[in-house]
Amino acid sequence: MIRNALTVGAWTLGSRVLGFARDILIAALLGAGPAADAFFVALRLPNLFRRLFGEGAFSAAFIPAYTATLSHEGEAPARRLAEDITAIMVVFLFVLMALGMIFMPAVLDALAPGFRAEPAKFALAVHLSRITFPYLWLICLCALFAGVLNARGHFAAASAAPILFNVSIIGALFILHGNGERVPEALAYGVVISGIVQFAMLGRALVKAGTPLRLRMPRLTPGAVTVLRRLGPGLIGAGVTQLNLTVDTIIASLLPNGTVSVLYYADRVNQLPLGVIGAALGTVLLPSLSRHFRRNETLQAQGALNRALEFALLLTLPGAAALGAIGLPIMRTLFAHGAFSDADAARSAAALAAYAFGLPAFVLVKLFAPGFFARGDTRTPVKIGLAAVALNLALNLMLMHPLQQVGIALSTSTAAWFNVAMLALLLRRHGGFAPDRRLLGRVIRIVIASAAMAIMLVTLRATPLMHLPGSLALIGLIGLGIGGFGVIGLGIGAFRVAEVRGLLRRPAKGAAALDGVKG
Repeated sequence: MIRNALTVGAWTLGSRVLGFARDILIAALLGAGPAADAFFVALRLPNLFRRLFGEGAFSAAFIPAYTATLSHEGEAPARRLAEDITAIMVVFLFVLMALGMIFMPAVLDALAPGFRAEPAKFALAVHLSRITFPYLWLICLCALFAGVLNARGHFAAASAAPILFNVSIIGALFILHGNGERVPEALAYGVVISGIVQFAMLGRALVKAGTPLRLRMPRLTPGAVTVLRRLGPGLIGAGVTQLNLTVDTIIASLLPNGTVSVLYYADRVNQLPLGVIGAALGTVLLPSLSRHFRRNETLQAQGALNRALEFALLLTLPGAAALGAIGLPIMRTLFAHGAFSDADAARSAAALAAYAFGLPAFVLVKLFAPGFFARGDTRTPVKIGLAAVALNLALNLMLMHPLQQVGIALSTSTAAWFNVAMLALLLRRHGGFAPDRRLLGRVIRIVIASAAMAIMLVTLRATPLMHLPGSLALIGLIGLGIGGFGVIGLGIGAFRVAEVRGLLRRPAKGAAALDGVKG
């Protein structure tokens, strides 16, 4: 299973790298001003749906029902279930898309209430949002196609599709922008083009996998009703991080110009490890947990979750420590070009440190939530998720003025840790989570090694290393940080080379590492 997770992670990493190239171009052309704020608000709803549907929420509702139908009834009934869901989504999403485009000013009043004070900025945001809104229809159907492919063990195509999102936007930026005033519009058209390309790619992948889906008249069959009942709660339960980021956008629109943009850039850096680790492990973990629970293999399910948690924390805890310690060099090197100033980089770096505090929690939510979804329980994550959103909103209102963008990011991170604590507590109470001695011991050692690495990185920032050109200094810091964590981690037993090598070597070993129950 780890092998499959690494496949997903590799494609996700490629997408994130291209995403950085895209954002570097946007930062250089738009900076962190009103036009950038308008575009990022226009991107928020499509991005929300892309991440909700593309990073596990739809799979959480669809895959258990699809795999159960495939196992118990066979290929034809499973395909009919997928076709029924496709037909229902086509109709529902088309109506949603049409209503959204007609009433976009009202949607923007809710999503960015602070923009009303600047008519030109509000008008631009409405125009861009109307261009990008059809992407919702396309990306939700893409999520269905990806769910079918993932359930059948075909992870590569679904994981590669997001790369096309970034390629399309970069291409549109070069082809359509013409002059600086058309940059936001070119970006918006690039979003829609990416949806069309992803839809075509995943449709072709289904045909190659021998499971083409035909468009039928919508039918509310028992199987379709089961999926739809789980989908709404699943979107909230698995998508709390994205809902909190949407709340952040709403609050940020009430603060000075550029706040939406600097939070976006900070979140983009934080999303690199979050997307690569959390989405990859969460995508592969859900089918495994579903199989174990269907066979009443509780110990195997607990063992798979423990090993996934251990692997995730081995990557996210040092990652969070590094982002907090060298956030400013990262933001300056990546984005401080063209219209993006050093002051913008400093504001983004401060927000990044606050987001980094919650990075492990953002990933752990993606691992604990499938433990409920695999058992058919979508209500518990929803209740906890809604409580986390309420906590985030309350903290935002308390901290937005004294701490500005840092308060908004810190609120989101705190809410994420609350979410993780409640999910872990209730999953353990229901027998789905039983941390073993190996997990607890490794976590303590990883925390120690991460803290030592962070201290080393902060110290290095005061040395002549920082006099090197920006990119070389950052590469040096990252290299020394990885080396330092590796030496310290090996020395105190935070991980073992043989175990990591085993995860990377063969699919059988990778599955054993994640599905094993021995400590």
